[in-house]
Amino acid sequence: MLKISGESLMGRRAYGIDPEMVSKVAIEVRDVIATGVEVCLVIGGGNIFRGVSGAAAGMERATGDYMGMLATVMNALAMQNALEQLDVPVRVMSALPISAVCEPYIRRRATRHLEKGRVVIFAAGTGNPFFTTDTAAALRATEMNCHALLKGTRVDGVYSADPEKDKNAKRYDELGYLQVLSDDLRVMDASAISLARENNIPILVFSIESAGGFASVLKHKGKFTIVH
Repeated sequence: MLKISGESLMGRRAYGIDPEMVSKVAIEVRDVIATGVEVCLVIGGGNIFRGVSGAAAGMERATGDYMGMLATVMNALAMQNALEQLDVPVRVMSALPISAVCEPYIRRRATRHLEKGRVVIFAAGTGNPFFTTDTAAALRATEMNCHALLKGTRVDGVYSADPEKDKNAKRYDELGYLQVLSDDLRVMDASAISLARENNIPILVFSIESAGGFASVLKHKGKFTIVH
């Protein structure tokens, strides 16, 4: 399972989708698929709309979260298009039924797609407000019996603080689930970490912006942080 934040698809833009960055991620996925690995994705929607920020601006939280789910569908369709241009078979499955543009999420059908060598992109989070796409990634990784959950970010691992803001931030090579929770290290939200811990799914955090980073992590090479 590869989890990508919506912000990762912005590239150097301030908002929206950067087609060049989407293509770059698609190439990373294609190269991993070529090695025979089954890959599924969850993409956030923060580059288009974030429910929490909408709630902070006075919007009802549930409404904001549903709008965020629709943003993840837009990102999923952009990624589907980029992968198809690379001749990678791919399906988008949405937790919110939007039959005109994608399939509804059905676990057994998703499993079948993966068995046939297709990339599956899970959109619309869990389909419920108040849950993040991090939690959706952990949930889908559990349902698909994934061996690992990889989180592609702008930085090369987990730090004690935001390394883009704090030059003294400490980088970790390895962490335990409980340390992430107790130290409030913002790797993923607490429910996602707890779900991964309960199902013994390791979380690997790496930079999606480094060329070949996705494939390198799967070979336990390059820079990344493992939470297990």
